Formats: sequence, C-alpha cells, structure tokens
Amino acid sequence: MSALPPSLDLAPALVVLPGPRAGLADGTGEGRLIRPPDARDLFEHGPVLVAHAAMTAKRLNLHAPLRYPGIFDVLELYAFTRPATFCAPSSVGLAMALGLPEPRGPAAQAQTLREAADVLLRELALTPRPSREEALAVAETLARAGWSWGPAVVGALRSVPVGNQFRSSGLDVWSRLVEWEDQAPVGEPLSRPIDPEVASERLKSLLSRAGLDEVREAQDAYARESSFAFQPREREGEPRMMLAEAGTGVGKTLGYLAPASVWAEANGPSVWISTYTRALQRQIERESAAIYPDPQVRARKAVVRKGRENYLCLLNLQEQVNSAQLGNGDLVGLALAARWARVSRDGDMTGGDYPAWLPTLFAVPPSAQASAANLVDRRGECIHAGCQHYRVCFIEKAVRASKRADLVIANHALVMTQAAFDGARTARGLKGDNETTAVKRVVFDEGHHLFDAADSAFSAALSGAEAAELRRWIRGPEGRGRRGRGLEARLLDILGDKESARQALSAVIQAATALPGEGWSGRIAPPDGQVNPIGPIENYLVAVIEQLRARSSERGGAEQGLQCAARPAVDLVRERAGEAARALAGVEAPLLALARQLEDVLDEDAEHLGPSERARIEGALRGLDRRARMTLPAWRSILKAIDEDAEDDPDFVDWFEATFLYGRVVDAACRRHWVDPTEPLRAAVLSPAHGVLVTSATLVDPALEDPFALAEMRTGAARLPQPPKVLRLASPFDYEKNARAFVVTDVNKEDARQVSAAMRELFLAANGGALGLFTAIRRLKAVHERIAAPLADKGLPLYAQHVDPLEAGALVDIFRAEEDACLLGTDAIRDGVDVPGRSLRLLVFDRVPWPRPDILHKARRTKFGGKGYDDSIARARISQAFGRLIRRAEDRGVFVMLDAAAPTRLFSSLPEGVTIERLTLVEVIEATAAFLSEARD
Repeated sequence: MSALPPSLDLAPALVVLPGPRAGLADGTGEGRLIRPPDARDLFEHGPVLVAHAAMTAKRLNLHAPLRYPGIFDVLELYAFTRPATFCAPSSVGLAMALGLPEPRGPAAQAQTLREAADVLLRELALTPRPSREEALAVAETLARAGWSWGPAVVGALRSVPVGNQFRSSGLDVWSRLVEWEDQAPVGEPLSRPIDPEVASERLKSLLSRAGLDEVREAQDAYARESSFAFQPREREGEPRMMLAEAGTGVGKTLGYLAPASVWAEANGPSVWISTYTRALQRQIERESAAIYPDPQVRARKAVVRKGRENYLCLLNLQEQVNSAQLGNGDLVGLALAARWARVSRDGDMTGGDYPAWLPTLFAVPPSAQASAANLVDRRGECIHAGCQHYRVCFIEKAVRASKRADLVIANHALVMTQAAFDGARTARGLKGDNETTAVKRVVFDEGHHLFDAADSAFSAALSGAEAAELRRWIRGPEGRGRRGRGLEARLLDILGDKESARQALSAVIQAATALPGEGWSGRIAPPDGQVNPIGPIENYLVAVIEQLRARSSERGGAEQGLQCAARPAVDLVRERAGEAARALAGVEAPLLALARQLEDVLDEDAEHLGPSERARIEGALRGLDRRARMTLPAWRSILKAIDEDAEDDPDFVDWFEATFLYGRVVDAACRRHWVDPTEPLRAAVLSPAHGVLVTSATLVDPALEDPFALAEMRTGAARLPQPPKVLRLASPFDYEKNARAFVVTDVNKEDARQVSAAMRELFLAANGGALGLFTAIRRLKAVHERIAAPLADKGLPLYAQHVDPLEAGALVDIFRAEEDACLLGTDAIRDGVDVPGRSLRLLVFDRVPWPRPDILHKARRTKFGGKGYDDSIARARISQAFGRLIRRAEDRGVFVMLDAAAPTRLFSSLPEGVTIERLTLVEVIEATAAFLSEARD
C-alpha cells in the first residue's frame, strides 16, 4: 500500500538525463520514455516529482524554477526526513541511499523517484528525527509557508498520535543543542618513544577491527618506518622529519594511524593529521573507526578541525530565519538547514554532513540561500562570548574538542595559517590564543600539495575585494539589506568608560572610510569605461588596471585574467601607491592603538573580568592582530616597493592581476608571493614541530638522479639542518595486467571538433565510467556542448564541472553512484576524485597538464631548475591523475592522452608495469573497448 497521499499518488515523476532523455512514471505501471517537449510542458505546469529541480530545468533548456506547489523535489523530502545523512543528488543517489535497486535509464529512474518518496514518507510516519513533535513543528511551519511537500509531510507525521506540541516554529534549533563544558587544561604532551614493534602490533589490531585480517608486508613496513616521526627530537629546531611515498593500495592511512594513535595514548594529545582536500579529511575520520569503534568515543578522540569559515554560525542562522519568517528569504531552505543543524555531528557546512546541493535545487537569490556563503562565520564578525549561542556554538565545540583529542584531522591551510599567527604573536612575546594549539606532531597526507598550500598561506594580496572586506569588518554593513556586525557593535559595550579605547575605536571607524565602499567594483571598472573612483585605494586600483591593459595581452583574459609585473610601475601607479600606503597607515595606527588598549584591559582588569568578558576581548584581539599586525603591514610593504620603484627582492614576486566575470574586469589586485614558500613553512611549521611525516602516493620524481630531491625542496625538508628519513613503497597492484596507457597520435589538440570526437568515441568504447580532464574551462565547455547529446542517445549521462549547477564534490558523488556516467572536469576534479570500482574505468587528458607560465611560475622555474621543473610538475599531475584510475586490486582502467606531442619522459612516474603505447585514435578506441570488455567478461 502506497504512503503517498492522493495528490502525490496522481502526480507523475520526471527524470531528465543529459541529451535530454526524459522518463516518466505516473503510478499506472512501469516508467516510460517521453519526448523533451512533453517533459518541458509537464515540468512547467506540474504537479511533478523530480530529483534536483534546477538540474532538471537546465537539461530541458529552461531557467531554474522558483519554488511553487507544483514541483516536488524528492531531494528536499530526503533532506527533511534524513538530515545530515549522505545522498548523491540524483535518482540513482536516492536509490542507493534508501537501499532500493539501482535504476537504469530515465524511465526506471522516474519510477524510483516515486518509490523513494513513498519510502521517505513511510519513514517519517514511523521514526521521525529527532522527535515527532519537533519534526511536526517544522513541517507545519513549512506547510504554512507553501512548501510543496508540507501537507504530505504533516500528514505522515500525524498518522501517529502526537504528544506535547511545540510552542515555537521548530526552527529555533539553537535552543535545543547540547552545550559544551570547560575542562582543565591537558598540559604539554610527553616525549615517550614509540617502539616500531608496538606500531606494527597496533596495525594488526586495526586491520582486524576493520575486517582485514591479512597484514600486507608493505603496509607493515610503512607503519614500522613511520614510527621515526614519533620519536623524541634531539635538538630545538630539528624535528624528526620523514618523507614517505606509498603507492596506491599500500594502505598508508592505517599505516600512519597505527603509530600516531600509539603515540597519542602514551604522550597525550594531539597528533595532527593534515590533508589538502576536504574529502580525505572525512575519509580519515571514517577509517579512525578501526581505532575507536564506539562512535561516541570516536567523536571525542578523532576530531575533524577546520577554519571558522567552514562551520555554521548559529547567530547568522537565527538572523536569516527571522528575516525569512517576515518574507525576506528562503524559509524552506533555512528550515531544512535548521533540521540539519539539529542532528549534525559538528556543524561543518563545507565537506561535512551538510548537503551542498541543498541551496542549488531552486532559483533562490544568492543572498537568500541557506548556503555556507551566508551561514558560516567567514567575515570575522564573531562576537564570541557576547553571542547568545556561545555555549552551543559549533566552532567553540570544535576548538575545545581538538585540544583534548588524540587525533586532530585538519587541513594544510588551517595548520599553516594557525602556525603563522602563533609565530607572529610569539615574536612579540605573546602566547597563542585560546583558539590555536601548538602542532608538535603532524602527518601531512597528500604531501605533494604542501608547497602549494604554503604558497597560499604565506602570500599577500591587496585587492578591491580584500580592502572592501576590511572596511566592512571595521564599519559593518553600509548598504540596504546587508547583514553583519562592525567593530563598534562588537566592542563598544566591553570598552565601558575607557575613554582612550573608545577614542581609538572612533578613529579606526573614521579612517576606514578611505577603503573601498559599496559599489566599488562598478566604479573602478564600469562596463561603459567611465571610471569614478572614490578614495585613495580605488584610485590606486584604477591605475593598476590601466597598467595591466597597457602591458598585458587580452588573449585569454576572460578565463585567466590579466597579469603584468608590478615593477617598473607607470608614473600614475607609483604616485597613487604612495597615497594608498598613507591611507592604509591611517587605518593601521588606530587599529594598533585599539589592540593595545584591549591588551591593557586584560592586564589591568584581570581580577574583575569574568570568563565571558575575557573570551570576547581575546576574540577581538585575534581579529585585530591578524589585520593590524599581519595584513596591513604586508599591504604597505607592497605599496612601498612600488612607490619607491625598488629593485626586485629575490625572495618575492610582486605582480598586478585583474579578475574577469562575464567578460569584464571586476577586480584588480597586487599580489606578493614567496618565490620559495618553504622558507616561511620551515620557520612557522617545521622547526617548532617535534615530528613531521610527509606522505603521498605521488611524492617523488623518478626521473631525477635523486628521486626525493624535488620532494625535499618542495616540502621544506631541504631547509632543515639534518636530511629527512625517506621511504618509498611501490603499489602492490598488478598494473601490467589491470591498466593500459595510450597517447593518441592523430588528434589535433587545438581543434575542438577533433578533441570532442575523440572523447565521444572513447567514452562510448568504455560504455561510460569515463573522466575527461581539461586544463582550460573554455575547452571543457566546448567539448561538453558537442558530446552530451550523442552520449545520451547511447544511454550514457554526461556531467560537467562549470556547466552543471552543482559544486565539484556533488558531481563526483553522482559520478560515483552512476556506474555508466561520464564526467568532465579540471584540476579540482582530478584532486577530489576517489571512485573505486567500475564507475571510473577510463581517464582522458585533453592535453599535457603543463603548469601555466604566469609570472610566479616563471620566477620559480628560474630558481628551481628551468625546463626540468616544468617536467616535474607535469609528471606529478599525470601520476596523480593516473592514481585516481586504479583504487583497488580488482579495478581495471585505461589512461589516454590526446596530446600527440606529449614527451615520453613525462610518463616515467607511472607505476611499474605501465607501458605507454602511441597509437592512432581508431586503434586506441578498439584497444579500450577490448580491454574493458575483458574485465566485464
């Protein structure tokens, strides 16, 4: 018997795959195919069940729809019924999440939508989360707001007698979250050594708990050898550093978790495990279940830690909910976000258990979406203990949990920015603040990205967007409809009657008027070319854009932006650089004065300050320190060098850059990067640490005489007094049997038609499960336009980054779920794909992924070895991509390069047993089909 109410039982379900191919199921029997015009008519007039309304609309060449009672998006029902539970955003994804048979083709997928809706409504009727009363309160609020699912959800929840009714809308989730509690400090960790034999025994125990009784020799060697990084260091500034390459399949995660967990138990918290991608953070947390099988214990012992800009801010959520209830926002999206917040493990909105596809389902203005952009604390506006939600704050919980956890699973960016901040405070004789923790033992997984992470963390950029953000941080929102809290709102009440502090605050607010304000982008680069800058920073940016246009080519500008060297600067830039530097100094001085006043308050009023007031002041000082003692001095240093037309500093590269959007300049920046960012990496992260393990499946360059030489340089190990310990373990997979690699010799990579035809035929030969990688978004879009329909005609759905209205992680989730799907992407896809099994069986590069020869790269190429440096980067990218193809011993895959000019030397980093064959396109198509058909047989 169906749980669907009559109104939904009569509504058809519609699934549209790329092409488009449409399937319909209306409850009268099996699903069937329908023509796209009929699908468009049904979608526009409803009622209809869909999975991802915006994606459905795009495939029908329609605009993303507004929410209206005729469209029932089953993904919204899923988000309500199973908050904080993973689901790939498609009909197949729903089937997998709900334990339904995998549907093949649009007709079967349409039928699955009806079954999924039925299952979810039955689940709501039987076991609503977190309680029937709370779920009903939210559902009735949404029903009154016109949510299409409202009546059906309310009916399901009321199918069982309901107890005490909520007296609120149910959206005030902050009132029902568990508070954190302060605990005594844990103190400094001890320095007991780790016996490699104990690490080996721990590994065996972890494998047994994970259901893997067989101990692989390479994995055991990895666990034993990596214990080196967990021994006591002998001298200050000389960490026990190890570089370890472990090929795919060695099992490096459990390999380093074994000694890490032993060390944490023996010495106290914490070992930091740092990754480059969010996906790996969560994967490591899942694998830590072998150490801590009890979920409650694991929540305490293995904590995922990110920057503040990743966590839901409950005050932002409350403000958004209040506004939406008055008709100014997306109440449905916010209510679903509130349902998620109520049961989320840690409030992580970016890569955690928040469904990133939720804000993209319908046409909702960006400012009103229930998205991370609106709900996290990315603006530095936190009022800390002054916030009514401070005791239940997700960020505060994560910070406190990380101080006591055995394993802190973080990311490279957080580790480095935290270390840089602590280093700056230590240089002034201050201690780290309550939000930071000294990193003494750290494992850098995805270690091949360490150089890039350091490059980002230790760079500076004076741009219109950054300067306007500083003004908004100081003065608060100045435009209509803008949310936020300026310094005055955050500090005035805690300054009390301290006149000097209040004067410093007033001076800061006045000085900030020199920074770019509302509408700055339209003034410095308007479409009609009639610039109208206000203030010294906007004047300076106008001059920067003029120099960019004079000295750089427009070719490729809309995609890559414009670049030129900052020096020698044109006269107008030098003149305005001095004016801009004086304006920034005028902001910096009162900010420093205000920081000193707050430090005095902490000192002089120590006996009278309560924990809440102290926390607020320390939080304010954190923001002041970052801006007044790090950001503003860096900006002034850049401007001073330009104003004085100084000689180039060999340690730094300065350049101007323009950012494009929809074909026009929307921002300009002056950027400063270290030529070798491992110098600040060594000073801030490596030297203070006691033990550092840098590991990856692609760490070395086998083409070099010393395979670890480049890795030592790019990880900062070469800057330490003692050379690192090195380890290299090959993958145990049989690549000779399970992988093929080809270079196509007769495709012109500059001809979009030829590249498109090649990818189309290769994808068809593999019968899907194909990933196409591009070095330029423009070429990706051109290929997608040509091959989506032909692939759809053969039953192969094609998804594409920068085309489909989904972020990269959601696209990978769909690709993983749909075994015969195809996906086009760029570097972000290459780094984020973890798709074992048949879902990824063919990988095609449109051309060699050479590094972009921009100003920064040219400086590094000169310093690090000329053309050989280019080769090393390209070799590493090819190797990293190939590593995505074979994830398990039984996987089979084909690697294809469509660049006939690809030098053979670039493939020397591929695993042993892989031989590159240079064949014509026809030969590669035939070989691909034959090889993969053998796997199916």
